[in-house]
Amino acid sequence: MAHSNNTGSLAAGVKALADGTSGLAHTQALWRFLGNDKVTPQCLSAPLVAACHEAVEQCEGDYALCIHDWSRIHYGGHASKKDRLQMTHAGDIGYELQSSLLVNAQTGNPLSVAAQNLVSAEGMWQSSMAQIQADDQTHLDELSHRIDWIEQQRFGKRLVHIVDREADSVAHLRQWHQQGSDWLVRVKAGSHVRCGDTTLPLSAVAEQLTFDKTRQVLCKDQPCTQWIAGTTVVLARKAQPKRVDATGKREKRVAGEALEVRLVVSKILNADGDLVAQWYLLSNVGAHVEDAQLALWYYFRWQIETFFKLLKGAGHQLESWEQETARATFNRLLIATQACVTAWRLMWAPGEDALRTRLFLVRLSGRQMKRARPVTFPALLDGLFTLFTMLETLEHYSLSDLKAFAHVAKNQFHL
Repeated sequence: MAHSNNTGSLAAGVKALADGTSGLAHTQALWRFLGNDKVTPQCLSAPLVAACHEAVEQCEGDYALCIHDWSRIHYGGHASKKDRLQMTHAGDIGYELQSSLLVNAQTGNPLSVAAQNLVSAEGMWQSSMAQIQADDQTHLDELSHRIDWIEQQRFGKRLVHIVDREADSVAHLRQWHQQGSDWLVRVKAGSHVRCGDTTLPLSAVAEQLTFDKTRQVLCKDQPCTQWIAGTTVVLARKAQPKRVDATGKREKRVAGEALEVRLVVSKILNADGDLVAQWYLLSNVGAHVEDAQLALWYYFRWQIETFFKLLKGAGHQLESWEQETARATFNRLLIATQACVTAWRLMWAPGEDALRTRLFLVRLSGRQMKRARPVTFPALLDGLFTLFTMLETLEHYSLSDLKAFAHVAKNQFHL
């Protein structure tokens, strides 16, 4: 549980437990473990996939959500990482993380991470594979393979795959539909669909709809109201591939089957009636799921952003890790993800004992919490590390030893 510690950017290494072993020995052991050829991403991901199976089985309802997203990991000052990838401009270098997060469709609570990839200049490390693979696909082509692999795991409920606007690709939406996957995708306002006998941009379709006040939500940390409208449209336009041919020219547009899908438009208005956000959502989920439910499911997409924040800025300080290869970084990231899943399960565990445990861990973390939010995931990670450090300490030092240490420390004040 050394990976449950919440670190600062200047101390981003795994903290040593008080087990009588030196900190240097802990560091060397971690270095050997992460670089061991027998320790593969596929092995380290197995507990996460098992947690997916277990968590989904405990969920109510017929559906679970699988949220996909990409996040850049910046290592501009880490010259020792020779396999860094230049993602856009010369200063935008590091690795790219691709994650698929399972979420409870009823509550929006994160469950576990089904699949992850880490892309470097040398290729792509995948949690489903033991060895590095070539990074020779577009984002959405790779995502199609990832969705197919996740579906093959048969997690016990129907999955709805949720993706942000990058998935506004009619070719891939057709492909996912044809392979039997359910999806919910945010698309651009200017995307054209057929509505009746007319082809219109989605923004024009939305102007013809009647919106209903649906629920109160939080958006950008302010209380807001969500308004929903929905209809059926047809995706009939030709696909524009991002791939290029042998001459370097983009491939020609490709016609495809006309696909009837649902359009859900969600408006988020603040207390003054100002528009805070507007989403155009397309989905092939059946009409038995209401428009408002689809909009709520997309609202749950924010959980993957929270996961990235827990890895990068509010928990594990991923962008300060000093591993020198993408492989070692990815192995450590998968272990850190297991700590995140532990915190999630503890956060949502029912019963008085679980509540007392959460509050105790927050006290161990030493954090001052807001009254409206007495428990957070970073505080749980901090508290868990402190708890296991305490237990390890009691295994190796007697109570008289601890009192002697405290006596020596307190006496320094009188010098």
